[in-house]
Amino acid sequence: MISKNGFETTAERSLLMSKIRSRNTKPEIRLRKALWGLGYRYRIHYSDLPGKPDIIFKRKRLAVFVDGEFWHGYQWEVRKLKINSNIDYWTKKIERNMERDIQNQNKLIKLGYTVLRLWDFEIKKNLEECIKKIEEKLR
Repeated sequence: MISKNGFETTAERSLLMSKIRSRNTKPEIRLRKALWGLGYRYRIHYSDLPGKPDIIFKRKRLAVFVDGEFWHGYQWEVRKLKINSNIDYWTKKIERNMERDIQNQNKLIKLGYTVLRLWDFEIKKNLEECIKKIEEKLR
């Protein structure tokens, strides 16, 4: 099967890719539940702001993003060397995602927001530390 992106995919690969979420991921939900349980109130996926932050604290002007390691280029210089298939496609895609992240972050800063980016693995491994980072920014 040829995908709309122009490279060959298997039905199995297409099924796997279709299940990847861009919002309401497990780490994001875990963080939101913990914050809500501590009494914090926020908006999610706020479309009036650049990048639609995963969590925003409007009064405190704090935008929080929960970034996936692969999609947002965690340790990209090392990781991109490990891509085995469709190298050109994935390299362009991830690097464009990283550029867009920077552009949206700069736009938010110009609007007076503080931007906090958390990696999904940070939330999985040390939720308490992530909450502390948010609380520090809310003070």
